[in-house]
Amino acid sequence: MELHESAEDYLETILMLKERLGKVRSIDIATDFGYSKPSISIAMKKLRENGYIEMDEENYITLTESGMKVAKKVYNRHQTLTKFLESFGVSSRTAEEDACKIEHDLSEESFRRIKEYLKNL
Repeated sequence: MELHESAEDYLETILMLKERLGKVRSIDIATDFGYSKPSISIAMKKLRENGYIEMDEENYITLTESGMKVAKKVYNRHQTLTKFLESFGVSSRTAEEDACKIEHDLSEESFRRIKEYLKNL
């Protein structure tokens, strides 16, 4: 199943929030994105139905194996692209924002070359 950019962003955010907070609920995601809780609840339902997340009795969200795979891939791209842009003197804030835009559309070949470039710095 092909994921939309927004679903990839949600999975990446769940991973980042889990690292920062330890446990993640829909309200944490809503706060991070600045969206309403009902909007996030709909998105989480779709991710759960497609096997990317699980929710326990207390509504804590965890990534399934497939969800974690997607989240780590997107997060790795985000970190690598941020570092790449910063290496050219782009401010951290702008590099973060631009990396978020690029991470979903960049080809594997280009991403691999960027990683190689960064290794040689």
